[in-house]
Amino acid sequence: MIDVLFLLLPGSLILDWAGPAEALRIANALMAKQGKPEPFALRFCAPRADSVSSVGVRLAELEMLPATLAARPSWVVLVGQMHTPVPVDTPDNRTLLNWLRPLRLASGQLELLTICAGTVLAAHAGLLAGRRVTTHHHHLDELQSVAPACEVVRNRVFVEDSPVYSSAGVTTGIDLILHRIEAICGPALAAQVAQTMVVALRRGPHDPELSPFLAYRNHVHPALHRVQDAVSQSPQSDWSVPGMAAVAHTSPRHLTRLFLEYAQIAPLQYLRRIRLAVAQTALASGDSVTAAAAAAGFSSDTQLRRAWQHFAVPGTPSRPSE
Repeated sequence: MIDVLFLLLPGSLILDWAGPAEALRIANALMAKQGKPEPFALRFCAPRADSVSSVGVRLAELEMLPATLAARPSWVVLVGQMHTPVPVDTPDNRTLLNWLRPLRLASGQLELLTICAGTVLAAHAGLLAGRRVTTHHHHLDELQSVAPACEVVRNRVFVEDSPVYSSAGVTTGIDLILHRIEAICGPALAAQVAQTMVVALRRGPHDPELSPFLAYRNHVHPALHRVQDAVSQSPQSDWSVPGMAAVAHTSPRHLTRLFLEYAQIAPLQYLRRIRLAVAQTALASGDSVTAAAAAAGFSSDTQLRRAWQHFAVPGTPSRPSE
């Protein structure tokens, strides 16, 4: 289980932390529904037990900043405040910065997630030297001034430089947390979380193309999501259009219309693309072409190679890096 510590100061932007926290709660619920352990333990910590959010909502019984972190993996989440520039001379902010400074970040053990001007707080704590990071556009110059040794990336939804993950702010914090949920729980579950929240999955303008598990999900049609969930969770099953239609409780013809209208891809093409993504992951893990094809549900190496060519994936299954 991963401890997720949301660090809340007076005036913290409520959407910066409430949206990501809700995404993690939904991920826990979906994992539990599958009979799997909940991966995230949510903690809301602050320099004082009571605080007031950016919209005036009073927060009570917050956990005090822990003296030590648990031995298990932890994420520290820093969020923005309703001030420009970010204040560093208030008692609460000084207490938080003093707590942050000794942290020793490490991928997979202690990771830092910043949302909006939370990146500036991390900079004041000296945690960003040599890192690529972003923040809200109102704070970009401030961030560069506070941490000249970091590379400030502009015009991005979020930036990954493990163990530091930074986002531009407000709703992009949800984009970032969905990205991290995908890394821990898999792309199929991350897509289910996004669908539950009615969130359109995004990346920055220079980020790689969305995973096939996510790329066809920017719609809100529940029947189509049921099919996509089922296919994503078991791509190696013997799927057919009538079989998918049974999951959607509709006719095969109507299901095809739904796929073309909402996902812009035919049902069996979607299945092939998901299987290809599974095979690519298996190959990247060191599996042979034959093993990867079988794990993904392709009937043969030849079927995998045909899908590879059809979707214009660079290289070949034998040499995917070419």
